[in-house]
This record gives sequence, structure tokens and C-alpha cells, in this order.
Amino acid sequence: MAVVRSFLALSLVLSNGLTLFAQQQSTARILLYTATADFRHDSIPTAIEALKNQSSTYNVEFDATEDKSKFSDENLANYDGIIFVSTTGESESFYLTQYHKVLRGNWNVDPARFLLVLDNSGKTAFRDYLDKGGNFIAVHSASDSLRNTTWFGDEVGAFFDYHPALQNATVDVTDASHPSTDMLPSQWHVQDEMYNFKSDPRSVGAVVILSANESSYITGLATFNQGTPHPTAWYQEHGAGVDAGGTAGRSFYTSLGHLNETWMDNLFLAHVMGGVMWSLQANTTKAFNSSGLVGSAASGSGSSSGSD
Repeated sequence: MAVVRSFLALSLVLSNGLTLFAQQQSTARILLYTATADFRHDSIPTAIEALKNQSSTYNVEFDATEDKSKFSDENLANYDGIIFVSTTGESESFYLTQYHKVLRGNWNVDPARFLLVLDNSGKTAFRDYLDKGGNFIAVHSASDSLRNTTWFGDEVGAFFDYHPALQNATVDVTDASHPSTDMLPSQWHVQDEMYNFKSDPRSVGAVVILSANESSYITGLATFNQGTPHPTAWYQEHGAGVDAGGTAGRSFYTSLGHLNETWMDNLFLAHVMGGVMWSLQANTTKAFNSSGLVGSAASGSGSSSGSD
């Protein structure tokens, strides 16, 4: 049965990808960012490889990087989407404050720990990109990044709070019409971390499409009101992280994706790529709209690759 389900998922991947080709004016470019300043998932290399392997199917190009300097106005202008995969940690202003505490002897932490997932200039360029209609996709611990940056939390939908132990669980599909869920069984059995969040993503306009079935696993004790049903994946038609007056693109988030094995699963990849391609179809970037302010205007145009 699992083999049949994987085959059906792959068939949907191919049909959805081919449908999207006709709507695109050029190959869509996506900046794939996996920098970490805190816990680092060993599945990151597997995730990068898995996403890059989807490129020809979907007519997209992933530029993988952990180089913060790629977050400049000039470079981000070439991208139709930015995807954060398993990023963790805060930004420059927060870590400088904490680092000074270490220097004063007020906190017994190794100063080498204070790396930056994104510096202040990078955050500014990132938000400017979103204001110009750029699209954003976030996967797994991306919700545990830039924790003190309010607009980023709004763009993701909610910040990570905690998760119980890695275990088998059931995820309920609450909206089977979305391109990221239309290939999934109504009750999706996974082995993953069931994230809990510090707020309800519906409070910023997100639509929840996957929900952790709390009767299927050992949950732990929630400390914040994340709303019901338990949010696991969601989308925003207009990303809530933009400045007032900005042109909002789309935002998609899934909290799944902890294990290497997960990124090798066709059904999971169909879920992620469904979210990626739905986000790109916001029609706010150049790959889909020649009037877009950011994005890939034509094959071979733009600056050099953002990959490391």
C-alpha cells in the first residue's frame, strides 16, 4: 500500500508540475537557505539534495546557500521565492546583547555559540524583498529562527515553542484542496516531531491545512494558546510579514521534516513542493508576471548564482 501511495504521489507531482509550466514565463528561481545559529539538523544536506532533484520536474532552480551576504537587495531581486529549511537561531542585534552578557560574566555560555543566522542588513533586505511581492516558504525549524523579529514570525505564521519526543504520529488533513495536501491520505501516518507554537497562526490570517492528531502520540504540556485544531502546516494568501503598503506575496509553512528519511519520502516531497509551487503562483514575481518587481525575468538573466 505504501508503494502505491508513493506512486500516486509521484504521479500528482508530475501532473501538477507540468500544469504549472504553461503558466510560467521563465524558470522560477528560489533561494534555499539553511544557515543555523543554534541546533543543526543532520538532515539538511539530504533536504538540499532532495529539493534540487525536483528542479526539472517543476521548472524551478534552487540556489542553496548559508552565506548571509546573499541577503542583499541586488541578489534577492533575482528570486521568485525564498525557502528557509531547518534554519535555527536569532539575528545580530539579539546575539550581540547576549554576547555582551557573556563578556560581563553574567551567562556561562561559550561565546563561539553566538553565530548569526541572518544579520541586520540581511533582515532589512529580506523584508524589502517581501514588500516587493517576494514569496516565502518555511520548513520545520524555520519557525525557530529570528525569534525576536516580530515581522518574521508573522511571515512564517507563528514561532516554535517546543516539541515532544520524536515518535510516530497521525497528521490529519484539514484542507484536502490545497496543492500541498491533495495527494495526502486524510490521516497521514508519520514519524516526526509534532511542533507546538507560541501563537495561533490563524491570528495573522493563516489557513491551517494539516493538524497533529493529539490522540495519536504523547503530547507534553502546551504553554501557549496555538488554537484548535493543532496547527502543523498552513498557508497565507498574503504574507503577514510585509510593511504597511507593501505588496505581499504568498507564504507557506510546514513543521514536518526532521529526519533524513522524511526527505527521501516521495509523499513528503510532494507535500513540500506543492507548497512551494502554490507560493510561486502568487503572480507577484517575474517568472509568472512580467510586471513583478523581483524574480527571474528570463532564462540566464540576473546576477550570478546564489549557491555556495
